[in-house]
Amino acid sequence: MGWTYGKSVNATANSQQQQTSSNKTTMQTHPPQRLFANPVINRPPIVFIVALVATSLAVTAFAAENPGRICPYEKNPRYWQFKGQPVLLVGGSKDDSLFQIPDLKSHLDAMKAVGGNYIRNTMSDRKDHDFEVYPFKQLPDGKYDLEQWNDEYWRRFETMLKWTAERDIIVQIEVWDRFDYSTKNWPPHPYNPKNNINYSHEQSGLAAEYPDHPGQNKQPFFFTTPKQRNNTVVFKYQQRFVDKLLSYSLKHDHVLYCMDNETSGEEAWGAYWAEFIKQRARQAGKQVCVTEMWDDWDLKADRHKRTFDHPERYDFCDVSQNNQKKGQEHWDNFQWVRQYTAKQPRPLNTVKTYGADTGRYGNNRDGVERLWRHLIGGAAAVRFHRPDSGLGLSAPAIASIKAARKLESLIRLWDVEPANHLLNERENNEAYLAAKAGQAYALYFTDGGAVGLDLKAVTGTFDVRWIDLNTGEWGKREPIQGGSTVTITAPAKGHWVAALTTRRAE
Repeated sequence: MGWTYGKSVNATANSQQQQTSSNKTTMQTHPPQRLFANPVINRPPIVFIVALVATSLAVTAFAAENPGRICPYEKNPRYWQFKGQPVLLVGGSKDDSLFQIPDLKSHLDAMKAVGGNYIRNTMSDRKDHDFEVYPFKQLPDGKYDLEQWNDEYWRRFETMLKWTAERDIIVQIEVWDRFDYSTKNWPPHPYNPKNNINYSHEQSGLAAEYPDHPGQNKQPFFFTTPKQRNNTVVFKYQQRFVDKLLSYSLKHDHVLYCMDNETSGEEAWGAYWAEFIKQRARQAGKQVCVTEMWDDWDLKADRHKRTFDHPERYDFCDVSQNNQKKGQEHWDNFQWVRQYTAKQPRPLNTVKTYGADTGRYGNNRDGVERLWRHLIGGAAAVRFHRPDSGLGLSAPAIASIKAARKLESLIRLWDVEPANHLLNERENNEAYLAAKAGQAYALYFTDGGAVGLDLKAVTGTFDVRWIDLNTGEWGKREPIQGGSTVTITAPAKGHWVAALTTRRAE
């Protein structure tokens, strides 16, 4: 059993009211924010309250049965808790199959030193780098035996789990990556019939080449499970591989599981492996959290609902593909997901934040903006994607990670909610706000600027601490007074975050 309860959610969600005007627009007439904007979810209130109570009880039960494990935070299941305490996951690393890199220990140390505590680990074994190895034993004639393991591959995996556990770094494992089994990566792969002694092309139904982009979903490797094509020849080796993976990972409390990397495959494929992993965990007397990552860039696409609508199967959602979007649309789509999943809230992770001057998916500015829109917008976990498509653990990434920890030292993000309705005189994509009204406000400026913050219903003095996201260092400190709409002006152009907290008596 996962931490969620009941049947799948099929609520029809409406978009949040969007602040999309390109001109400065006064928002003082905006109605008071409801708990959730979705009219379906808000009617009738008693049903919604019962659902929240049931979710809270289920999360509490999960935490009680799994003391110390990574699991949804019992007081706010949109976030994670680890070792019994709420935790914000922030990371950036230079590779995806991180367990394979030769300088792993120093890289983890560098990440930990700047406040990183979240990595992506695909179980990939491509030959992009000469240091990567396959999980299966290679025989003297060059072929592989899928019945025998390559001990070096698994030693590396075990070591990564050990070292990340020692540093309290959460590992999100991706069990299958479609890119490993198509284009240039398939011809040398051990699962390719021409490279192993265990089955032929005719027996397995697998061809020697799959030159098309894996998004075409033409690779029969991803159709083997019992409710698909029931390819028992290949499937038994896939299951054997996952069992081997779990023999190491289930020993640890700091592991999350994602079935695939940005898949466009059949629902039955990921569903099988999600249930398989949870069943194996139960047999070991443990509970784990699993998800699937879909390829669609639009989070409103039906394919994403395979995860959103099944909290009984998927304990969290990875919505990394939202990072193909930019600006206000990026924020709005993420907020739509928060509303859609509001009846049974779960952590929303973004393990891949695209955007770097060296890549195809935007520049450095896009990468920083995307990470911070998700942070302020309520994501439980954010990570810069590896170069060249992301900032990795480069200087701009380090600055943002350090800045996130500074913000967290003043405002616990699990205590606030997205609150753009409190802003006025705001241009499109200018600034984003999370708040606990009257107590704490986290305000992110994408490139300087000024906005009005509605503090009319709040009395007292607030302490404003600025954080420069370009350096990760503290900026100026200033007081502001409640009781009116106050103009907040960033110290300069560039990325800035302001933390507004109630001033305590000296």
